[in-house]
Amino acid sequence: MKQYKLSKGLNTLDVFSIASGAMISSGLFILPAVLYSDLGPSMIICYFLAGLLFLPAIFAKIELTTAMPKAGGSYFFIERSLGSLIGTVGGLTSWLSLCMKSAFSFIGIGAFVTLIFPNSGTTIKLIAVLFCTLFTILNLFNIRISSGIQNFLVLSLITILIIYIATGMPKVNLYYLLHSKQFTVQTLIAGIGLVFISYGGLTKVSSIAEEVKNPGKTIKRGMFSSFFIVWVLYTLCVFVVIGTLTQKEFDKTLVPLSISAFKIMGLPGEILLTIAGIMAVLTTGNAGLMTAARFPLAMSRDKLLPSFLSQISRKSRIPTFSVLLTGAIILLNISILDIKNLVKIASAFKLLEFIFILLAVIVMRESRILNYKPSFKSPLYPWIQIAGVVAYMSLLALLGLKVLAGMGIFILTAITWHLIYKREFTFRKSALIYIIERITDKQFADKTLSTELTNILKERDEIIEDRFDKLVKKAAILDLKETIPLQQFFQLASQELGKRLKIAPEHIYNRLIEREKESTTEIRPGLAVPHITIEGQKKFDMLIARCEGGITFTEEMPPVYAVFLLIGTRDERTFHLKALSAIAQIIQNPDFDKHWLRARGEQELRELILIADRIRDSYYKPGKYK
Repeated sequence: MKQYKLSKGLNTLDVFSIASGAMISSGLFILPAVLYSDLGPSMIICYFLAGLLFLPAIFAKIELTTAMPKAGGSYFFIERSLGSLIGTVGGLTSWLSLCMKSAFSFIGIGAFVTLIFPNSGTTIKLIAVLFCTLFTILNLFNIRISSGIQNFLVLSLITILIIYIATGMPKVNLYYLLHSKQFTVQTLIAGIGLVFISYGGLTKVSSIAEEVKNPGKTIKRGMFSSFFIVWVLYTLCVFVVIGTLTQKEFDKTLVPLSISAFKIMGLPGEILLTIAGIMAVLTTGNAGLMTAARFPLAMSRDKLLPSFLSQISRKSRIPTFSVLLTGAIILLNISILDIKNLVKIASAFKLLEFIFILLAVIVMRESRILNYKPSFKSPLYPWIQIAGVVAYMSLLALLGLKVLAGMGIFILTAITWHLIYKREFTFRKSALIYIIERITDKQFADKTLSTELTNILKERDEIIEDRFDKLVKKAAILDLKETIPLQQFFQLASQELGKRLKIAPEHIYNRLIEREKESTTEIRPGLAVPHITIEGQKKFDMLIARCEGGITFTEEMPPVYAVFLLIGTRDERTFHLKALSAIAQIIQNPDFDKHWLRARGEQELRELILIADRIRDSYYKPGKYK
């Protein structure tokens, strides 16, 4: 069956809306009522500090997503960095965490229904099932339809929250804020842990990165703007709601923002914030369903789940079966799980996912894979990642032994599935094996990951190959270890080019020596670009050489370890100049020398040139040159 690609239809606004909609939900509209009895006004500190605590996770997610914008997000990063076994655990836990949080979001509508229809216990789940089914159907159509609805809901929601903050600030009673309730440090940390999960939805957007236009820039802008805007909205909204409600009013409601809006703006305010709350849970549910469906797709592509889950609809370019399965899992969670346990388990899985993600950044950096080129790099490496792992493990421990035991059982189930279905336990295709190679000084890895990252970069940066790329793909490569004199190098190059161009090697050698006598082709320390013309028509070739010990071109300059040798007929003079220009752009990269000497063999040397930043020939017509 023909495999279709996902449609690239999402822009910065779409990324912002999906990320924001995944965050602004029950964590703002319902959670304050739960936390107030233990924390009182100190809850404002929880929301602010939780945002700070979330920074390691968002930095890691943006770095990995801009480097590998592929469907499946967290799963893809974990699998490619830590191996298929950990990838299976990480993928399934991330998927189910999103399913559970989406189920909680749809159930959250019931909290607002109680304002209109008190004692409607059975109606709550029926409404949740109805909206889950509706959004599952919407997600079976083109993603632009679903994201368009998301944009409208999120922008409307943010507008309402801004109105609430602007009208509520002047009516804040400082007495409510200054008379803090007594709390312990442990209670405060536990509160930060619960609030922290409210920000967790932001990272969902990485799983739909393959459907984003210009992901290197769009994802970074969309996720950062979403985080900082929601962080400010969270803190200010909690400030207003605490400053306008008494403890008794908090104790009597699950929807404090709506009650606060009634005190500030009357019935219209209550209606407005109730509408906002419903929009919030709907956007979170929709964003969760939209992004969670990409996890089975990515795992199916890697043969960790049945192949039908990776099938993409020809018309809508949507992973139909993956969407349907995800919708079914969410419906199952709505029907059978207790809300409190559902949230705790989902939170535990989310924290475990963040720990894996931070470890993935460390592994990808330390692997020194040349084709790992994120457009954003997490600052303060590796200290912020280490601090994040410690902090998230501490929060995980606070969730209780029952939750940890349940998570442990699920992890063992995921490992068992991997061993039975995948029937292998190997790291050979992951970045972790590159670190093992560095430690043991032995080669174990194949080049699958390096090649895959090259293809991802080409797709991310929308690189359209020109004639120089085609030349690089076919070029001869000499990878030399020991120091050699210039004459010996020219002899080796002449033998190779002579076979390829069907010209006497002695003729090529003599021309190279003559050219070098005229003026050296060593253009800067460590790099030379010999170039000669030969008789005939429509002939052009290139030989690329790396010599770790160095080639002695002149006595005045250091040995050369990178050589681009160009040879062609006079009628190829124009392309000859274009090739020289391309090489000049490639070697201008400040990290070129370091990456050149670090490359692992001929394939990585070739890929290093193919993915280099340069201006490509827009007039090149594929198929014109063989």
